Amino acid sequence: MPNDLISTDPIVARNFYLNIDGENLVLSGVSGLDIELEVVPLNQNGKDGKQQHIKTLGGTIKAPDISITRMAPLSAENDPVWKWFKDIRDGGMKADARDTKRKNGSIVLYDSSYTEVGRFNFFNGWPSKIGTDALSTDSNEPMKETITLVVERIERVK
Repeated sequence: MPNDLISTDPIVARNFYLNIDGENLVLSGVSGLDIELEVVPLNQNGKDGKQQHIKTLGGTIKAPDISITRMAPLSAENDPVWKWFKDIRDGGMKADARDTKRKNGSIVLYDSSYTEVGRFNFFNGWPSKIGTDALSTDSNEPMKETITLVVERIERVK
């Protein structure tokens, strides 16, 4: 068996951060880091009269919704994500405020030695939902929040 089958270590991200407006917010999980091209299916008849099913590249790149999970902050009033969410919820997203309500940021992945091993930059994102885990008096688990970020584009840069 050749020794070059696995020449690098796999990415094992142990720490996740949401980097936005110069702040790093600790996350416990991330999903939705999907980079997908639009596929357009076509059905046509070939030269011999047999039907062919062809898939081709569409005109757009699909933008995902990013789902991030974190420990709930002690104070929603002082938390940057809650402030951002409340600003959009209470003030709407008028056309003239579009650039101030939508933000660019990154999901940054670090290994156990705190070396950056991955980075996904997102563009024109905003929080559309903040969900809180079910609470129970018979649990010692910390309260978690799941935040949905709607983004217009995502790129893996590392």
